[in-house]
Amino acid sequence: MFTLGNKTSCLTRGALGLALLLVTTISAAHDHSRCAIDDRDREVCLYDHARRIATLSPGATELTYAAGAGSQVVAVVSYSDYPPEAKEVASVGSHTRIDLEKLVGLAPDLVIGWVTGNPAEQLETLEALGMPVFYIEPRDMEGVASAIERLARLAGTETAGQAVADNFRDTMAALEERYSTRDLVPTFYQVWDAPLMSVSSQHLIGQVVEMCGGENVFGEQARLVPRIDDEAVLAANPEAIIAGGMGEENRHWLTHWKQYPQLSAVSQDNLFFVPPSLIQRPTPRLMEGAQLLCEKLEKARQKRRHH
Repeated sequence: MFTLGNKTSCLTRGALGLALLLVTTISAAHDHSRCAIDDRDREVCLYDHARRIATLSPGATELTYAAGAGSQVVAVVSYSDYPPEAKEVASVGSHTRIDLEKLVGLAPDLVIGWVTGNPAEQLETLEALGMPVFYIEPRDMEGVASAIERLARLAGTETAGQAVADNFRDTMAALEERYSTRDLVPTFYQVWDAPLMSVSSQHLIGQVVEMCGGENVFGEQARLVPRIDDEAVLAANPEAIIAGGMGEENRHWLTHWKQYPQLSAVSQDNLFFVPPSLIQRPTPRLMEGAQLLCEKLEKARQKRRHH
């Protein structure tokens, strides 16, 4: 009886072991069918492509739509205003404070977080509830294209996402080839007015300035978004000043500089406006913003020839 029991126990253990091995193998096969590395260097795997996606920043929303997965987005946060159809999706608070109860009620099977924008403890809570969280925050041109490809992978929209990513790479490469070797234009990009802020060369906007043949006068600053003052701008004496403003048509930031006629940018009338939505989010609309910025700096070069 003891021997038989032992045999039965061994058989049972063997069957259980085989079953576990099969489950593990099947799970691994499923897991690795939808895996991507996020911008925190974490591998996120899904059993199948995401069907219900929550995007927790305006940039994440825009990138997810760019990846061809707009119809799968069930939750966004405030200021997710592009593309226009994103404004019709349920909002679950702001990127700095998520309404967790509302979000959980929408039952997303994938949450797209922003590396530096979302409250860590709230996203950790979502993960503890079993929701996969994929963090993104592109810091350079390739990062934008790569984010689109990875989101498309998780959403099962690879063909659409790849087309957008390839077009982005090609367009930016063409702009770089056309403008980056032209005569340098000392440039101040104003990202905010109070306090006055610019961008370093490490910032994505700083990279666009250099791609367009601009010399970022605050490029060597240690911080990505350094705080400066009027005196620093006067000392740097940029030949061009480019500002976005708080709204799409809010140009008062540029008129501020007209009180300093000694500035090269003012004396040569090189005060330029680029809509912030086209350049201050790391999304495919950066193609449009970069094109505009390159054209503004080219205007500054043309004026030199007429002086």
